Amino acid sequence: MKDASVADYLRPITMSDPARPEGALPLAGGLCWFDRVEVLSRTAPPRIVAAADLPQADQARLSAARPDFGHLDMTKPRIMGILNITPDSFSDGGLFLRPEAAVMQARLMAAGAEIIDIGGESTRPGAVEVDVAEEITRTAPVIAALREGGLDLPLSIDTRKAPVAQAALQAGASWVNDVTALRFDAQMAGLVAAHNVPVILMHSIETPATMQADPYYDDVLLDVYDALAARVAAAEAAGIVRANIAIDPGIGFGKTLAHNLALLQRLSLFHNLGLPVLLGASRKRFIGTIGQEAEAARRMPGSLAVALWGVSQGVQMIRVHDVAETRQALSLWQATTQGAPS
Repeated sequence: MKDASVADYLRPITMSDPARPEGALPLAGGLCWFDRVEVLSRTAPPRIVAAADLPQADQARLSAARPDFGHLDMTKPRIMGILNITPDSFSDGGLFLRPEAAVMQARLMAAGAEIIDIGGESTRPGAVEVDVAEEITRTAPVIAALREGGLDLPLSIDTRKAPVAQAALQAGASWVNDVTALRFDAQMAGLVAAHNVPVILMHSIETPATMQADPYYDDVLLDVYDALAARVAAAEAAGIVRANIAIDPGIGFGKTLAHNLALLQRLSLFHNLGLPVLLGASRKRFIGTIGQEAEAARRMPGSLAVALWGVSQGVQMIRVHDVAETRQALSLWQATTQGAPS
């Protein structure tokens, strides 16, 4: 008999082993599978139940393939390359501030990435807000130059401001990546809906200038989950179709090292929202702390480890600085777990 009493928080215990038991379910239609779930609650200890004992609706939500996101098949992991056109990003600030350097970097990343995420405002801890006109000047011409040069893969504009997103979409961007999940600018949700483009809703608190000032959660995993569920509902209420929404738990945005690890350890919970999941942890401070590397640009090995952990938890997109290295690592992960290169 099916257990109809399970809680709302269902975390598939994700596997990628080639020995797959009969009755195991695919995780979000992708490369991983599960035959058990951890049931989480705010009022009771965690418990583990068989996937087969879940109500059919829960089984379907966790196992069904996600629709294509921005014309990309979500049944295998996708790499999003980071292009920061800023003077002060925590890892590569100033390297690609000149339009020529930014265009060249985008073309290099396009050899291994399926999406390029272009931002003109640093959102590192402590960063100050950039003027809208300056952010547009940094990003829109680069996007236009890439399109004019024939680059046809998805270009995402990493911004929290509707005028910046508008200029980017007019220049040829095709996705919006909002680190505030449409909270910062009241016009952003309507803009995304009107353009009918994919949007990534990332969890964050406060602003980059204040987000690391003693962040607190009752339960970081469930609090972030609930906050993202609320932002998804708000996006849909604003007219954004569900197939155009992906989520990002926001590693490093208003989180301590302990918070980041708690989210990563149970990352597969976010599949319970029934949407594509993006993981962006590349070169972040917690990687340097654990890996004992103060220089952000030297955190590639730790970043690869976290990216592959995310893939093993079924995330559909990984946002990274080191595209070629991540592509190689992902190809080896897929070959050893699935028997075929990525």
